[in-house]
Amino acid sequence: MIGSIQAGKALFFGAAAAVRRGDLALGKERFQKLLHELGLKQPPNRTARTEEQALILAQEIGYPLVVRPSYVLGGRAMEIVHGDKDLERYMREAVKVSEKSPVLLDRFLDDAIEVDVDCIADGSDGADGAMIGGIMEHVEQAGIHSGDSACSLPPYSLSVSLQNELRRQTRLMAHALKVKGLMNVQFAIQGEGADAVVYVLEVNPRASRTVPFVSKATGQPLAKIAARCMVGQKLSAQRGKDGLPPHEVIPPYFSVKEAVFPFNKFPGVDPILGPEMRSTGEVMGAGRSFGEAMLKSQLGAGSRLPTKGNVCITVKNSDKARAVKVARDLHAMGFGIVATKGTAAAIADAGVPVKAVNKVKDGRPHVVDLLKNGEIDLVITTVDEKRSAIADSRSIRTTALAQRVTYYTTIAGGRAAVEGMRHLAALEVYDLQSLHRETLASTGRHR
Repeated sequence: MIGSIQAGKALFFGAAAAVRRGDLALGKERFQKLLHELGLKQPPNRTARTEEQALILAQEIGYPLVVRPSYVLGGRAMEIVHGDKDLERYMREAVKVSEKSPVLLDRFLDDAIEVDVDCIADGSDGADGAMIGGIMEHVEQAGIHSGDSACSLPPYSLSVSLQNELRRQTRLMAHALKVKGLMNVQFAIQGEGADAVVYVLEVNPRASRTVPFVSKATGQPLAKIAARCMVGQKLSAQRGKDGLPPHEVIPPYFSVKEAVFPFNKFPGVDPILGPEMRSTGEVMGAGRSFGEAMLKSQLGAGSRLPTKGNVCITVKNSDKARAVKVARDLHAMGFGIVATKGTAAAIADAGVPVKAVNKVKDGRPHVVDLLKNGEIDLVITTVDEKRSAIADSRSIRTTALAQRVTYYTTIAGGRAAVEGMRHLAALEVYDLQSLHRETLASTGRHR
């Protein structure tokens, strides 16, 4: 009982300390200076206190921009803007900018992979003063709010060297911020292989929504370990049943967290994902492969993935090359491919059979007609972040939602779903206790 009270006090007073430290992490100018001192990168960013200042600073950074009010939660009022007119509208309509309430402008990173890292630190500067709780690779690309993106632990596509670099940077920031307890870092990785560049998007010196997922995926009681650090117990002094201090656990299986959305309760709402958080819950799937774990997460979130039928693909220009790969995989699995004209041309040029269909604006019969007639069993649709493009394609998403046809509004999400569909014929059920025992029994899986 006494231990529970001490842990509760640690969480309360530790949270207050985290708020004070958070002032450093959330204060853009000061945190930018800290990262510069540590030799870490951030996307180009500025802080604007007037509409006129925002327009000038936007030219320095370059469009597209992620814009948001300072000190917000859940990505509230966050938006991606592509030009001066969008920025002017945002500054007039979305926020009240002032000296005390500035707007943050960040360069938007196209085609970047987002990664969450949870960490626990005990306030000491030594190598044993911080441990990685887990590294989670997002399925959806950067630009989708982290609370709305599926994520995989361990990462399913990041190299070991890249993961080690994320560990190094996380520990550097934990020591610099004098964290005692939990800390979450959000990274974006742009480029591949030797050309990959790691950017720090955000640091939260507190518990994140990802902590329960990481704890369940790895079997590590992160909140308990962090609470003990908050009351002054070093990580090196916290011995477990195996006689070892807490350390990062890398499971020999995959766990995928998927967001749950309330869109079916709001007829006519546009279910497109973006930088403002819209999910109201989350589920987890576990499997021997990323595809198996991904499939289980989709089933848990209520998405019905088809075993046969037709898949509609309509994507923006920058996604067409990846859409061809998705179409080829679906065709090999026996699905028929339907696509709007531009996407259909790219798929046909790659030698994959496809049926072209009109967009709504091009006249009937169009893709919405096919959805209403029950001729489409899955939709993969992406669109540029511009407001006009989003409005033009809204009817596809809202009709899919109304007809209870599973849809994906990012190409990465669609690709992951197709990978999961390979496992529909044979699913195995695991209990977490057995998976955790297997993890503890494995060798060479800890860092």
